[in-house]
Amino acid sequence: MSQPQTISPKPRTLTIKQIAENRSARHEYFITDEIECGIILTGTEVKALRLGKIQLTGGFARIDNDELWLENVHISAYEQGNIFNHETRRRRKLLVHQKEIKKLKTKTQSKGVTLVPVRAYFKGNKVKIVIGLAKGKKAYDKRETIKERDVKREMAKE
Repeated sequence: MSQPQTISPKPRTLTIKQIAENRSARHEYFITDEIECGIILTGTEVKALRLGKIQLTGGFARIDNDELWLENVHISAYEQGNIFNHETRRRRKLLVHQKEIKKLKTKTQSKGVTLVPVRAYFKGNKVKIVIGLAKGKKAYDKRETIKERDVKREMAKE
């Protein structure tokens, strides 16, 4: 007698769709470590994000009572929203394991280190935010980064 064949389900691949990237964070800071976080949003915020209406520039993350909060990130109001539309610059809770929050807390205790949002994207139907552990650059570091980028661009042309 032959063995019955088992049908294995197809592996699901999650599509990743970029919403926004914080280019100024890479210019203003050295990003040493990155962590992917979930985010708690309302319905109109998700609809606005599907239209790409988010601005990460100037945003930062803060740890309060062992919870990670995203602050000063602008998500535009959804145009078809009604009286239940969201506030544009409200605090939003980030979803991260407690172990990772404790690790981030110890790293941000040192002077000049902060948490900044680097990019936002859809992973499947969930919104994810990448938070970077950032240390501020000096003016000469910024000029050096621009020089390196220009040299790479010239090499690519040749």
